[in-house]
Amino acid sequence: MLLSFYYDLMSQPSRALYIILKMSGIRFRDCPVALRNGEHLTEDYKRDINRFQRVPCIIDGDFKLAESVAILRYLSAKGKIPEYLYPKYFIEQARVDEFLEWQHITLRIGCAMYFRRIWLDPLLGGEKPSEEKIAKLRDHMEMNLHVVESTWLENKEFLTGNTMTVADIFAACEIEQTRMADYDVRIKYPKIRTWLKRVRAACNPHYDYAHQFVYKISGTAPNSKL
Repeated sequence: MLLSFYYDLMSQPSRALYIILKMSGIRFRDCPVALRNGEHLTEDYKRDINRFQRVPCIIDGDFKLAESVAILRYLSAKGKIPEYLYPKYFIEQARVDEFLEWQHITLRIGCAMYFRRIWLDPLLGGEKPSEEKIAKLRDHMEMNLHVVESTWLENKEFLTGNTMTVADIFAACEIEQTRMADYDVRIKYPKIRTWLKRVRAACNPHYDYAHQFVYKISGTAPNSKL
């Protein structure tokens, strides 16, 4: 029985998990969910698919699971994720897990809040934030981007070493989201700029497919020059 994967490519963790599933060669039943249309907010979705009414999530036989990192670890435990993406060796795995835990309350929140307040909320009818608020959101986001630039990418080609892992995929998907809020991370952060190119090259063609809406909405090509 095929794994059912529920996702929306406008969602950063959905994109990350989509790329990981594709790179792992995992066959799945394709179940796109249009968040913009509120398809996740129905009682049927809550009862039958995800009690938290979010994406991404999976149904594997009778087992339902939400949250992207939990899904990653579940599939890894089943032997579905190749070790080069999510290592089995406990020290290497711990380093990847360290980033995944760190980014939830730092990089993800900073990038997601900037995107939401600058682009999404006004689109849904909310007020555009003041210049002062925009500056505060940008400062908070850039504080965490600086940590990626100066600490996670210090003397390494990728976040946890010199080979790409799921940590890089999750981080890249968060950072790419800011394109839609007219933020170009490449201007201030040369290491991130080069690293994003490496991640995209390692993940293609799945990376560009997953980010097709980001490219379209932002009006930027994936490899556009500054």
